[in-house]
Amino acid sequence: ISIFTQPESCRIYQGGRMAEQSCPSPTSSLPRQVTAPHLDPMASPTPPGPQSHHRDKWSKKMDFLLSVIGFAVDLGNVWRFPYICYQNGGGAFLIPYTLMAVFGGVPLFYMELALGQFHRTGAIPIWKRICPIFKGIGFAICIIGLYVSFYYNTIIAWALYYFYSSFSGTLPWASCDNPWNTPACTNYFGRSNVTWTNFSRSPAEEFYMRKVLEIQKSGGLYDVGGVRWQLLLCLFLIFTIVYFSLWKGVKTSGKVVWVTATLPYVVLLVLLVRGATLPGAWRGVIFYLRPDWGKLLSTAVWVDAAAQIFFSLGPGFGVLLALASYNHFHNNCYRDALITSTVNCLTSFLSGFVIFTVLGYMAEMRDVEVEDVARDKGPSLLFITYPEAIANMVGSTFFAIIFFLMMIMLGLDSTFGGLEAVITAVMDEYPQVLAGRRELFVLGLITVCFLGSLSTLTYGGAYVVKLLEEFGAGCSILAVVLLETIAVSWFYGIQRFSHDVKAMLGFTPGMFWKVCWVAVSPALLAFIVISSLLDQPPLMLFDYQYPEWSISVGYLIEASSFICIPFYMVYKLVWTPGSLKQVRSRVGDPAAHAQAGSGQGPPLGSAQDQGWGAGQMVDAT
Repeated sequence: ISIFTQPESCRIYQGGRMAEQSCPSPTSSLPRQVTAPHLDPMASPTPPGPQSHHRDKWSKKMDFLLSVIGFAVDLGNVWRFPYICYQNGGGAFLIPYTLMAVFGGVPLFYMELALGQFHRTGAIPIWKRICPIFKGIGFAICIIGLYVSFYYNTIIAWALYYFYSSFSGTLPWASCDNPWNTPACTNYFGRSNVTWTNFSRSPAEEFYMRKVLEIQKSGGLYDVGGVRWQLLLCLFLIFTIVYFSLWKGVKTSGKVVWVTATLPYVVLLVLLVRGATLPGAWRGVIFYLRPDWGKLLSTAVWVDAAAQIFFSLGPGFGVLLALASYNHFHNNCYRDALITSTVNCLTSFLSGFVIFTVLGYMAEMRDVEVEDVARDKGPSLLFITYPEAIANMVGSTFFAIIFFLMMIMLGLDSTFGGLEAVITAVMDEYPQVLAGRRELFVLGLITVCFLGSLSTLTYGGAYVVKLLEEFGAGCSILAVVLLETIAVSWFYGIQRFSHDVKAMLGFTPGMFWKVCWVAVSPALLAFIVISSLLDQPPLMLFDYQYPEWSISVGYLIEASSFICIPFYMVYKLVWTPGSLKQVRSRVGDPAAHAQAGSGQGPPLGSAQDQGWGAGQMVDAT
């Protein structure tokens, strides 16, 4: 039904009724360069309507690159990749991981950067220009972004609490002589006369659970208890930093990332050098990279590899669309995609050495196997296992400070990107209301995120964090990426999209990229979604198993974002003027270019290019 899939820039409105007008084909007789001095160079190629507001641009190319790298390289790179790697065959896991990155993650990363840069708009209004009936994808992306902000910033608040607690002569999780410790606390590190049982707890574990979370005061999700005021204060400070980094747009956030995106690499290198000099570090490295080729025959390994690369690179969150929309029109987003995705994957690999050199050291000191030390996964690896090792190093205070500072920086970068995606999408969708009111809108959004995070700050807040982490951005975001890929490749058309890329970069994407966009990447995403739905292991945190009703709540959370897509489709079908019989077929070749006047940009590198945007293109209407 062309009226629901035709980009709105290819329609005209007559007497209050909508009619279709053929989009010019790439071979139309329009002049190669068109000068329209009376038009706003930032005007959007949409149907007649209010003039679009002036759009910011990145001050420097590095502002954009660091913002993308900062978003993609997050806390998951530090703990999730190393854990998944050793659990799924060590060095052998790098084979499925690399294949999934080449054929799935990087192509979609490139696609989102190109879409955002060409259309110069956020995740909601961009569908007016691609395939209007899929506009619900944009709303789903924003809801998922809110869910992530409800729990992700709480993890950063935990890191801030640890950071503050590290400024002491003796780290508070180094011994069992504290008011919060129990008789089960056993400081066995490096001691041969201590017996470890299933009921024993390390000082670091008790500090995390009984001091930071105070989880002993909660009976579970049905009784989360009161709010921890210390964590409330930490979260308030985190959101204050986020607000003043985002309130003025990319002009301010682009400067902040010079610190938040680069400092973690300095800290990672320092920790890597320190870890490599520890006794037993080699045991951890061997355990990390030792290949188990038999694992490659397991479907679960390939599912984990695909899921890890998609969640790591982050297509589907709307962040890449938003950040790329502030680029110059002829920016080489192809090169940017290759650079940033490569940096992301190498950072994950590097983080594995940082983590496992320390785990090898712990195994040496405990006189146990590395797998006995490395059984923790998730945030507990960052807040229990690694801090315990740091507490027993020379210069423990210094290493604790820089480690948790690195965690804060990694978390803030991802928060900047996630919230910027929501801000850009909503402000571009409602420019008449929000133009010139960015500061107030960002304040309102931050307030909503802060209030939505209150349940994660309770005594049982860790249970809420785990629930939101599993269902807030689980299968729903993968399904959204799948539909986004299908909408662009199948409905908008791969030839149209390729012509858009040529208009920006001067060359057409090769056959490899086209095949990945049309077939390979959607197939991989469908494979992950189906496998994830069929294999749902019991949800547990520490010794707490989530009740059935909480799993049902999780499914409702997951569905609440994805349901926007079919709801909007029904809305579009019901409220569009005219009956289906009155809808005329699309005029001309279906592969004709949907964006009016596409490819009519100024010469690459010319003076006009510096002020050129997708909005400068000639509108067929």
